Amino acid sequence: MLAELLLLAHVIGATVLFGTGAGIAFFMVMAHRTHDPIVIAHVAATVVIADTVFTATAAILQPITGYLLARSIGWDLWEGWIALSLLLYVVTGLFWLPVVWIQIRLRDLARAAASSGSALPPSYYGLYRIWFACGFPAFFAVVGIFWLMLTKPSITLF
Repeated sequence: MLAELLLLAHVIGATVLFGTGAGIAFFMVMAHRTHDPIVIAHVAATVVIADTVFTATAAILQPITGYLLARSIGWDLWEGWIALSLLLYVVTGLFWLPVVWIQIRLRDLARAAASSGSALPPSYYGLYRIWFACGFPAFFAVVGIFWLMLTKPSITLF
């Protein structure tokens, strides 16, 4: 029964991470396409809150539920598919952490432009391109984690 509850918690956490990430990306891209600092400032502010409430919470709980699940089932954390999943999780985090900071900067730059009635500054567009580019490796790493978790392939790492 404990393993089933941990599995449920782990799957819900993965769903929150993936769904929130996809939703945030969609809404930021759609707001950016308007080039309207007021719209972008509002959406980016909401995105920063969503990342804090949902993504960060799930990101902290995922390794905990994963570890407890592996222990309850008897899986070795050095088993190939688990170790590779953990590596991809770290890769995802390495791309997500700068994205959080960039989202805050995008929000602040859009707020400043909106309050002064000016256009978005060139620094906004440069940061947006970095934000956009960071999404692809993080997205594919998470897809890889899903695949590994679902298929549990026999992988020898060492």
